[in-house]
Amino acid sequence: MDSKLSNDDKKQKATSSVIGEITNAKVKDSEQPKLPWMISSAMFLAPLCWYGPIGSTRSVLIPQLFSQIDPANKVWAVGILATVASITGAIANLLFGAFSDVTRTRFGKRKPYIVLGTIAIAISLCIIANMRSVVGIILVWIIAAAAENAIAAAIYPQISDRVAPKWRGTVSTFYGVGFTIAQQGFALLAAQFLGNVKFGIYVMAGCTVVLAIIHELLIQEKGNLDEPKVKFDKESLKKYFFFPTKGARDFYLALSGKFCMVVGSTIITTFELYIFTDYIGQNTSDAGHSISIFSMIMLIIGVIFALVGGPLADKMKRVKGPVVLATFALGAAALFPLFVEKPWAMFVYAIIAAFGNGLYNSVDGALNMDVLPSADTAGKDLGLINLANTLGQMLGAMFASAVVAGFGYKAIFIFAVVAEVIGGFLIWSIKRVR
Repeated sequence: MDSKLSNDDKKQKATSSVIGEITNAKVKDSEQPKLPWMISSAMFLAPLCWYGPIGSTRSVLIPQLFSQIDPANKVWAVGILATVASITGAIANLLFGAFSDVTRTRFGKRKPYIVLGTIAIAISLCIIANMRSVVGIILVWIIAAAAENAIAAAIYPQISDRVAPKWRGTVSTFYGVGFTIAQQGFALLAAQFLGNVKFGIYVMAGCTVVLAIIHELLIQEKGNLDEPKVKFDKESLKKYFFFPTKGARDFYLALSGKFCMVVGSTIITTFELYIFTDYIGQNTSDAGHSISIFSMIMLIIGVIFALVGGPLADKMKRVKGPVVLATFALGAAALFPLFVEKPWAMFVYAIIAAFGNGLYNSVDGALNMDVLPSADTAGKDLGLINLANTLGQMLGAMFASAVVAGFGYKAIFIFAVVAEVIGGFLIWSIKRVR
């Protein structure tokens, strides 16, 4: 039977022959006997390059800016921005991930998209900081969203490009810890600038540039002109630029589960400021203090479980279970502010959600690697999974706007619980990974 399999089928069979193992990796275990610390450090910084600055700007500073420009329509302004940006992100993530797979330059295949994306984000944020038009901000944010997804689609596949299978779980943990810090550390930093939004956006733009430079110095991506060029015929276009179809059941379950998980989490964190002010009833000063406490809880506990989650999952040889547990934990966390309109309920949410986020960020990367349909299209396929992340963040804000406008803030917590439960069951349905 094996002799009759096509090359792609053989690659797929090799990829999924052993649970948790990727046998068609570009770097073999024998070629990388020691943990690549430089690459690990670079991947720790990877989420800090793009998600930290632009994510905190979107969730903390932009809502405050809209409150200052058009307080009567601030909720819908956030929702419209998210809707437009989500469409841009969906297209950009898929295209830039595929383009990075087939790019051949003396700088490598991923670096051009990371560098140019970083420059575009920094310029876009500086322009937004000086605007007083909601429509203008939304239009410029389209560029920022495209750049964000260009970086996201190119930066994570560096693990597939440069790390042997036996180290991928560990390197994914580095990325997960970095992502947790990017989520909460930058939200904490952004909260300090609620009284001076313009300067805060400048700080985020500067962080993007500096951290991207350090990442590129650490990752040391080489030129790839020696790699065979991809011939753009019908089969190549189908392989590199369309959704995978062969052996992709678990891939789509992981993608859909991640999307639901992110939507459920983002629908709360995107309106974090408004929850403390409009739902709980705090003034802007008290809300800024509460957001700082909230972010500190999420940061400390999230990092602890991000550090612990990966090694424990490796020791137990279980990847799927911890991800499912983390997703359900995020749903359970939303029950507290649903029933109690007090700051402490949001802090309890932060404690439980930090556990879930930390565990999820630590183990999710290994799960994603195990369900890839093909190593040749890692950029595109990991870009699709990352699209579930970025699209979930953006659509979460859009859904929140509609839910708040129609049913009030309490309803977003109900929506979050439902989304997390669905996400957990989707991930539980994955068969290839334990």
